[in-house]
Amino acid sequence: MIGGPRATQVLRSARDRGAFSAVVAEVGSSSAPCWTFADGHLTDDPSSAPVTDATIFDLASLTKVLATTTLATGHVVSGRLGLDSPLAAVIAEWKGSDRIGVTVRDCLEHCSGLPAHRPYFRTISGRAAYQEAIAGEPLEYAPRTRELYSDLDFILLGFVIEDVGGATLADQFDGWRRDGGLHQDLTYVPGAALRRRVAGTGHDPWRDRRLMGEVHDQNAAALNGVAGHAGLFGTAAAVGEIARWWLTHLPQLSTFVQRSTVPESSRALGWDTMRPTSSCGGRLSERAFGHTGFTGTSVWIDPTHDLYAVLLTNFVQDSADRGVIRDIRRAFHDAVMMDLGL
Repeated sequence: MIGGPRATQVLRSARDRGAFSAVVAEVGSSSAPCWTFADGHLTDDPSSAPVTDATIFDLASLTKVLATTTLATGHVVSGRLGLDSPLAAVIAEWKGSDRIGVTVRDCLEHCSGLPAHRPYFRTISGRAAYQEAIAGEPLEYAPRTRELYSDLDFILLGFVIEDVGGATLADQFDGWRRDGGLHQDLTYVPGAALRRRVAGTGHDPWRDRRLMGEVHDQNAAALNGVAGHAGLFGTAAAVGEIARWWLTHLPQLSTFVQRSTVPESSRALGWDTMRPTSSCGGRLSERAFGHTGFTGTSVWIDPTHDLYAVLLTNFVQDSADRGVIRDIRRAFHDAVMMDLGL
C-alpha cells in the first residue's frame, strides 16, 4: 500500500472541506505499519502547529476497547474476573430485583439495561458519587433483551477493573503497556510536555474554554480524566501498536470478538463487529472488529486480511453533524481496501 492514493484523497478532501483541522491515519498488519498519513494543523487556526505522525489525539471512546476491554482480558485470563460474575458481587450499590442478574459480560456487550448517557458532570464528581448514581439509575429495558451502546456500562466497568486490579485504571494501563513493550505515546491525562502535541477539540461551554490536552468528554473530566468510557490520549502509532497486539493475541482472546447473542446486536465484548452499515465500510471481512470515538477517531482490525486501520481526527472541533464523520470513515476504509487490492 505504499502511497495509499485513494485513502490519501479521501482524507485530504475531508480536511479541505473543513470536517476537521487535524488527521493522522495508520494502516498495518500484525508485524508492522505499512502506511501513515498526517495532515493539517492542531486547531482551526492555520497558524497553529502542523500535524505530524507524532500528533496526539483525544481518543474518546476508543478508551473502551484500548484500555478497559484490554485490561479486562488480562483479569479474565488470570481468573481474577469472571465474565459471568454478577455485577452486584463487585458493585455493592447495584441492588434491585430488576438488575440482580446483570453480569460483567452484559456491561461489556452494552446490554445491561442502563441508558446510553447521563449528564452527571453537571451536579457530581468523583468515583463514589458516580458509582452511586449509575448503580441507582432506573433501567431503560430488561437486561439482555436488546443492545444499547452505553457510556454508563463502561464507567462501571472501569470501577470494577480498579477494584479487581487494586490500582487506578491509569496505573493499570500504564503497567500493562510497559510490560507488553508498547512504547508509543498513549496515556490518560497527558502532562505538559505531551499537551503541546495534542490536537484541539474546540470550545467546551461547561468549562468555558478551548480544550487542548483536556479530555473532551465531560463525565470523564468529572472523574479527573480517568474513566472506563473515555480519557485516553494517543498517537496513531500508539493505537496501531495495540491493534497489532490484538492481532497477535487473538487466538487466546477470540471470546472477546465473538458477536453477542443478544437480539439484533452487533456488539462483541467491548468491540463492535462488521456489518454492512458499520463505520468500516463494506470491504472488510465478516471477522473484522473495531470501535469509534466521538471526537472523530476509530480503529478497525481484520484478522482475515491481517490488517488494521487507525483513523484519528479532531472532527468534534469543527462539526456537530455526525453523519459527516460516518461517511468519511466508510469512504476511508473502502479506499484503504482498494489501495491494498482487496
